[in-house]
Amino acid sequence: MKYFRSHLTAKLFATYLLVVFIGITAIWVTTRFTTPAAFTRHLQFMESQLMGDNMMGQGQGRGPQGGMMADFYRNFQASFNESLIIAFIAASVVGLVVSYALSRNIIAPVQSMKNASQRIAEGHYDERVQLRGTDELSQLAASFNQMAEQLEQVEEMRRRLIGDVAHELRTPLTAIKGSAEGLMDGVFPANEETYRQIHSEAERLNRLVNDLQELSRVEAKAIQLDIQPVDATRLLKTAFKRMQFQFDEKRVALNRQLPHDPILVLADEDRALQVLTNLLGNALQYTPESGTVTVSIERGKNMARFTIRDTGVGIPPEHLAHIFDRFYRVDKSRSRAHGGSGIGLTIAKHLVEAQNGKIWAESAGENKGSVFVFTLPLA
Repeated sequence: MKYFRSHLTAKLFATYLLVVFIGITAIWVTTRFTTPAAFTRHLQFMESQLMGDNMMGQGQGRGPQGGMMADFYRNFQASFNESLIIAFIAASVVGLVVSYALSRNIIAPVQSMKNASQRIAEGHYDERVQLRGTDELSQLAASFNQMAEQLEQVEEMRRRLIGDVAHELRTPLTAIKGSAEGLMDGVFPANEETYRQIHSEAERLNRLVNDLQELSRVEAKAIQLDIQPVDATRLLKTAFKRMQFQFDEKRVALNRQLPHDPILVLADEDRALQVLTNLLGNALQYTPESGTVTVSIERGKNMARFTIRDTGVGIPPEHLAHIFDRFYRVDKSRSRAHGGSGIGLTIAKHLVEAQNGKIWAESAGENKGSVFVFTLPLA
């Protein structure tokens, strides 16, 4: 019984058998009760005919026995045909009613999904289909609800992205506009410091636009990766050279713990270097002056483990799950003060996963530093 409830094919086959069974039952019941009555009626008619013939002296020519049997056969055939006609009409009516009821029961989930899809097409992404049973239609309804939920999440992400981008663009644009208006009104002096401030905000705007383009490409998996064996130690040394000046300028120590033997990983060298510089830049951004950032690499069983540990502001536990979301900031005022775009970690996550690695963050809490770890497969 459970098999019939959970498989649409079996359920349809059972409904067809049910219609046939009901039709046969209707024919049997109808003939069972209508045939005797029809036969009795025809016998009475035959009896009246015979009595009339006897009274008028008819019927002797064909013999009483032969004529009676012929009349009996004709009356039986007529009564049986009459019963069959009544049974056919009754079975047809019952079959149509049962078929309509079963068809409505089967088509109802499809109609419900059709109505829900129209509602979703109109922008009502919270629309769902009610689940009934465990057959194929119910499984289709469950998949439909899953699709609707994903569409709702995508729409929410789109709205949030538009709002975040508008807000991020507005901040440097407001600063540039304010400085320009101050120059025109004579409020700000036309000196190097004012121009440097305008240039700094313009650079920040340019970085944001470039990061958005990069994020769009990596999320759409539109980047071309050249995966090949890469020396992870050499990769780290290149990242150190790129970032050393910025660390020295902020007076943050950049320590390294590198293995003596080379560790080869399967990665795109440029993209892996981009991940390292993003994570080093993030650590530098949130580590105060006189702080320390330590980078290490370890060989695992199948993966190489890169660790970037800082003595910065730390991450509260409730924020760790969202730290790689685009434009997510633990402290928005502090982040904007440092000029971050808010999507560097998101880009790093997509690039690591595109190279068959994993990335995560750890922190003991606020003002207790952070640890960012990512892995890449060994060559």
